[in-house]
Amino acid sequence: MQTPRFYYLIHVQFLGFRFSGWQKQPNQKTVEGMLVKTLKFVLPNAKFKILGAGRTDAKVSALNTAFELFLDKEPLNDLKEFMHDFNINLPPDIRIISIDQVTENFNIIKESKLKEYVYLFSFGQKNHPFCAPFLANIIEDLNVDLMTDCAQLFVGTHDFSSYTARLQPNTKVLRTIESCELKRNNILEANFFPEISYALHITGAGFMRYQIRMIMGALIQVGKGELTALDIKESLKKENTTVLTFVAPGSGLLLNDLKFK
Repeated sequence: MQTPRFYYLIHVQFLGFRFSGWQKQPNQKTVEGMLVKTLKFVLPNAKFKILGAGRTDAKVSALNTAFELFLDKEPLNDLKEFMHDFNINLPPDIRIISIDQVTENFNIIKESKLKEYVYLFSFGQKNHPFCAPFLANIIEDLNVDLMTDCAQLFVGTHDFSSYTARLQPNTKVLRTIESCELKRNNILEANFFPEISYALHITGAGFMRYQIRMIMGALIQVGKGELTALDIKESLKKENTTVLTFVAPGSGLLLNDLKFK
């Protein structure tokens, strides 16, 4: 007789500054590892596994991402009580924000979804040390108007082979960005933040490893005068030979929203 299995979609927030990314790794503190460790304590006699909606790099945070919980034999009797117990036992830099039961037909990887990433940064002066987990700090002055104009060049379907690390032969390099906009930061505020900070908002269905951080890196180089708008256009053409080397720091990036269609 087949063991019954129950499926739950759990949305979660986390501050990524002390984690080596999402994916569980030997001898590393990761978000997935901490979730599994806590679930083993909250559900001591249960057989389960989890699967994330995607991976994040070291120091990258999330205001809304998700994972699927697969639970064998016995269902969760009270989702509200379970969420309360889960949160109490998680560290303060991880929080469960919702839990819903789904069917076995739901596949968190294949399910169509839209992600909005935000990259937060400031420039022109050294920041307060407490800003480090949230804002990338560019000491040099930047031409924000030019960066704002060039951000629009990434919208649409392009060859992003120049915007990923360790490109593999079977990697899908044609990606579609629904929106890409640079504006004043109104996502996070703190009394130790600089008076003005900025946010690059990027929305799409899926991104390659380092893609957003390399887009941000290219825009920073535009702001410094090291790249031009023409360089950005050329870098997005099919079979381009552009070599981009600047990967913006992970601590400025956060997954702002994740929606399943």
